[in-house]
Amino acid sequence: MKKLDRRLVFGLIALAVIIVLTLFIAPRSNRITSGSTFSRAPDGYGAWYAYMQRQGTPIERWRKPSIDEISGTGNTMIQVDPIGAASLELEWVERGNTWIILGRPNLPATQSGFSTQHKSDRGLVKIETSRRLKADKGIKRVLGDRFGSIVWEEPQGKGRIIFAATPFLAANAYQDEPGNFAFLAQLAAGKKIWIDEYLHGYRDETAKEESTQTWVDYLLRTPIAILLLQAIVISIILIWAKNRRFGQPQPLLASRVNDSEAYTQALAGVLYKAGRSEFVIDAIGREEQLQIQRSLGIGGRLLDREALINAWVQQTERPAAELAQLFPEKQRLNEQELLKWLAQVKEIKQHLPS
Repeated sequence: MKKLDRRLVFGLIALAVIIVLTLFIAPRSNRITSGSTFSRAPDGYGAWYAYMQRQGTPIERWRKPSIDEISGTGNTMIQVDPIGAASLELEWVERGNTWIILGRPNLPATQSGFSTQHKSDRGLVKIETSRRLKADKGIKRVLGDRFGSIVWEEPQGKGRIIFAATPFLAANAYQDEPGNFAFLAQLAAGKKIWIDEYLHGYRDETAKEESTQTWVDYLLRTPIAILLLQAIVISIILIWAKNRRFGQPQPLLASRVNDSEAYTQALAGVLYKAGRSEFVIDAIGREEQLQIQRSLGIGGRLLDREALINAWVQQTERPAAELAQLFPEKQRLNEQELLKWLAQVKEIKQHLPS
């Protein structure tokens, strides 16, 4: 019993060491590559970069720490999701250039819905953040609503600095939206557009730096270092325990089939293939209405639409049009319309009394 306890304690300590090493040494690749034009992930900007190239716009990636080498005026530098405070070289901007920073940290969240659409000269722009810049003094609002500015411009000498509350203004996830790509292209219009890839880890290195790099340096900069450390810890555990388990062997248990879940999945598949969204809207709509009525404290049986809307307006002081979205005008919706309806129902429930 004592030997078993000692092995268990040693195993827990080793597991804690692996977790700590993973958390503190593992590279922050997701945070660095977010917003990169080399990334095809939803938060990358590869699709927008290709879109600009198809338009014939002069655009290039910047991989150096300083922009002093970009001479002349009329240039545009774009930083997507800068880590920490952006290092602005104001003299370069004041000469008559444009600096665009997508993703402004420390903006307060407002009462605005998370997902909103806004009109622009280039079509509807989809924004997914409730953060806004509330102070309008000394800035020029480019895109915003009654809650504050989403995209705004600050003059600097002969140039300007453009900020956006969200770093995902024209990310890959929005390439099917009507106006996001074109809106950012309009903001960045100039003699030539540069996108800062230096802050995403894509950097030009001199031949001298490359020649002095050792294999140890290379391994420490890659996830292989984490795998090696974990392998060493696991090997020590196995050697110490003589490749034995930390407890008694457990028999395999046969998995149990959940009949209700299997039936629900099968029914959902049939309805999806048949395109019978009205059944889904009717079933979910009734259940959601009952939950809304309970939150409003008006009983457990279904009320008519007018009575429910009146109670909603009186208790939440929200417009009747918001709750009216619970009752779509048509019952048969396509997949995109059905997902939008479910999102509207979720938005309604956020405004219910707690």
